[in-house]
This record gives sequence, structure tokens and C-alpha cells, in this order.
Amino acid sequence: MDKIRGEFIDIIEWTDDSRDTIVWRFPRHDNEIKMNAKLTVRESQAAVFVNEGQIADAFPPGMYTLQTQNMPILSTLKGWKYGFSSPFKAEVYFVSTRQFTDFKWGTQNPIILRDPEFGMVRLRAFGGFSVRVVDPPALLRELAGTDPQFRTEEVGEYIKSIIVSRLGTALATAGVPMLDLATQQGTIGDRLAPALSQELASVGLSIPKFVIENISLPPEVEAALDKRTQMGIVGDLNQYTQFQTANAIGDAANNPGGAGEGLGVGLGMALGQRVGQQYQQPYPQQQPGYATPPQGYQQQGYQQAPPPAGPPPLPQQTQWYVGANGQQLGPFDQNGLHQQVAAGTLTPQSLVWHQGMAQWTPAARVPELGTLFGATPPPLPPQG
Repeated sequence: MDKIRGEFIDIIEWTDDSRDTIVWRFPRHDNEIKMNAKLTVRESQAAVFVNEGQIADAFPPGMYTLQTQNMPILSTLKGWKYGFSSPFKAEVYFVSTRQFTDFKWGTQNPIILRDPEFGMVRLRAFGGFSVRVVDPPALLRELAGTDPQFRTEEVGEYIKSIIVSRLGTALATAGVPMLDLATQQGTIGDRLAPALSQELASVGLSIPKFVIENISLPPEVEAALDKRTQMGIVGDLNQYTQFQTANAIGDAANNPGGAGEGLGVGLGMALGQRVGQQYQQPYPQQQPGYATPPQGYQQQGYQQAPPPAGPPPLPQQTQWYVGANGQQLGPFDQNGLHQQVAAGTLTPQSLVWHQGMAQWTPAARVPELGTLFGATPPPLPPQG
């Protein structure tokens, strides 16, 4: 009787004692499930019956008495047309539907983005995410299969690859400058979560939460940003140099002898030269109500400019261009035009032009060139 009783299963349940099991197959082996057996599905669980490799009925959380009425698909597959009360064989898979929060992600290779301020930059990022099963039958068909104990590590790498492929697009389309990414990490993560859930819906999974913990830059870019930040904090470099000099003098005074005295002498000479240069600046002309300029300042004032060292430059002569034999010659100044006349190149009928003239004009019609050709007597009167 014990042997016969052991061949039938009366209670089907799963008490999960792990934190990483997504799918667990009930260990039926060759035993048969007794009709009217008790099925207990706890919160954050689902139970799926599989008959000869084909998914049948799925049960949400609750306590059930297995009968043909609440197993319609299995009854159809088994051919139970008029009810059935004998033991039957079927595989039972329990699927955990709680959130699995121990997933981490990171970019193995940098993501190249175009930043409006810094141009092309390479970014790395890492963070975490949670996974939940929203369609147990789809998970069994697409990922788990007949695995008796399907764990998170078997699906983690698959999801990470999808995240990295989506992250570059999300950062590029976010329109956030590189220096503001740290303040927008939460917003970008909230946008990625539904997009990833939509892509994983075909395998029965969703991403309830996606977290970007950090977005980092290459070390050389971070060093350049540190230098830029230091320059912004320092502000006026001249004032900062004076402040550093004053501190160095104080340190030298507190460290007499040796290098301290040499440093103090050198800084004192530099400071004295700086004060002397300021002391040699011209003092404004004394006006009524102003004090007399201190001794040592030059009395030249600002109202009178020093006389010029020499005569002003000669006015620039007009530059002429000559058209001769279909070619443009020049430019020539007045002496150059005389030489062209002497050579026979420039005649009264030759075309000339200089800057400001509307068009080329015969030289005889330009008043400025009237002295080049000398006086020409009029023609003789006719002889009577």
C-alpha cells in the first residue's frame, strides 16, 4: 500500500529557498498526479502545466483542487471529453514572478558621442537593473525550455547585451550636454526601462527598474576638466600671483637662514621692482582741490602729447594703368608715366585708368595728364 500510495502525488507546491531561481520544475519523475490533488501557488509565483512538451494551463497565485474544470487545455490535450478522475502524468513548472534585483551592467567598450561643447567624447557607464517575469509560458518557450532549474545567471548576459546596444542610442538622443549627464542619469534610466521592457516582452520578461550609477570620461579628459575647474576657481591670475607671493614671503620670514633668506631676498627684489614700475607712472596734472603730486613722480601730465620725432610721411601718389597694344601695363606713378611717354608707349590716344575712375579714358581727355604731352600748336590756316 505504501508503494502504491507513493506512486501518486497529492500536493504540488514550491517553497523557494534560493534568491536566484527563476524557473523550478516540480520533481515528479515517474509518479502520476492524482486527480483532485492540491496545487498551492504562492504570491510572486505562477504554475505552468506541460503535457508531452506542449504548454497547457497556467495558474496564478492561489490554492487549487486539480479537476478537469480548471484544466481545460490539459483536458483537451489528454482527450478527457466526459470528465476524468484517474491519475495522470504532466510536468509542472513553477515560475517566480518577483523582481530580481541583483543584476549589474556596464559598458566594456566606450560609447562615442558628439557633444556640443567638447566635440567627440568617449563615455563609459555602469549601473544596475531589476528583472521580472510577466509571461511565464513565453519564458518557458523562448528561454527556459526543459531546464529543471533556470537561474538568473543564464539570462543576465543576454539582457546586458541588449542594454549596451540601447544605451548609446539613449544617450545620443537625450540631447543632454556631457557636463549635465550626472544630473540627468535618473531621467535617462526611466526612459530606458520601458524601451527595454518592450524589447524583452517576446521572451516574457520586463525591466521594472533601470539605474545608471555613473557615467565616466577617459582619464585624460577628466584631467583636462580638472585643470579647467582650477582656472575657474583661481579667477584673476594677477591677484592670485600676488597672493601666492605674499604667502611665500611670510613663509620665508618664518624660516630664517639658508634657502628661506635667499627666497625672501629674491621675492623682495621682485616686489620692489614692481612697486618702482608703478612709481614711475606719470601723475595727472594738478587741478584745484587736488594734493601736490608726491616727489619722484614725473611732472609731464597727460594733456600734452610729445612732439613728433620727424616730418609726416609724404602723400601717396596716384597709381595709373595704361592700355597699349591690347595689354594692361602698370601701375605707374607720375615719373613712370613720363618714361612711358618718352618710350612712345603712352600717347594722347592711349587708354588710361586709376582707382576712382568709372572707365578707361583716352589720356588726352584726362586733365591730370595734360602736362605729359606738352603744348601742341594748332594747324596752319589755309593759304589763299
